[in-house]
Amino acid sequence: MNSTREAYGAALVELAGQYDFFVMDADLAKATQTVHFSKQYPERFIDMGIAEANLIGFAAGMSTFGTPVFASTFAAFAAGRAYDQVRNTLAYSNCNVKIGATHAGVLIGADGGSHQCIEDIALMRAIPNMTVLCPCDTRETRACVKAALEMHGPVYLRFGRLGTPEVYEGEAEFSFEIGKGHCVREGADLTIVAIGDMVSRSLEAARALESRGISARVIDMASIKPIDEALILSSAAETGCFVTAEDHNVLGGLGGAVCEVLAKHAPCPVETVGVQDRFGRSGDPAELAETYGLTASAIEAAALRVLERKKAKV
Repeated sequence: MNSTREAYGAALVELAGQYDFFVMDADLAKATQTVHFSKQYPERFIDMGIAEANLIGFAAGMSTFGTPVFASTFAAFAAGRAYDQVRNTLAYSNCNVKIGATHAGVLIGADGGSHQCIEDIALMRAIPNMTVLCPCDTRETRACVKAALEMHGPVYLRFGRLGTPEVYEGEAEFSFEIGKGHCVREGADLTIVAIGDMVSRSLEAARALESRGISARVIDMASIKPIDEALILSSAAETGCFVTAEDHNVLGGLGGAVCEVLAKHAPCPVETVGVQDRFGRSGDPAELAETYGLTASAIEAAALRVLERKKAKV
């Protein structure tokens, strides 16, 4: 299994022969996987050193000359340390910069709470002009990078460190479009909406629910902003309740985005699986998943709870 950060690095190299763009990093090229681009296209790569605010400001300025720029660093630094530059320099001016934010969430493991960014989606989707994408596997990562490159404006691309199963392996017709989600499993009793590593875990939960006679629909919502309102609302009409699953704080992330759509157009029961508003800590990814409730069994339990609420509502 490959991680989405590895897929990001590979996508930059692959797309460099088809598109003109620059890549910048902040002394983390090996970790963010932009090192492969730097070796093959050194004239199109700039390492800004440990200076994330400068990274974003410089990338914004370079993009005004007409060429897109990928600015890469850890999510904790891209969304946190450089927030002012992302908001006021990049997004306010609608600059054509794509932020490649790796090592997001608590499942990065031993880096600990200071580096386990669990609030970046909330921060980034609240900024006007910003598009927010979080792919679930290597194939979708390449598609997200390509889609970001082909649109004008700032994009926040969220990647994980952990190797993840291939959700779309073998699908000849797979395609990705910003603003659209993918139904990766049909179901009639409830809808599970997930992003990143949690998509494969949601599919595992759906299979466990099937053994109980419960039919769970699973949606991969890689495009968090803009979000696929039509798909959410059609699922609300057909299943009547939701579980959201994300390696992010339950406040302000995917769960919040889904609930905003439902509260406005189709109120129904929702259970949110994610980090319950507390900081991460150092540990093995599998142990952290258990500690923070980011497992297939946690999603299954949330599904059972929401089905009880759905029954009580009726």
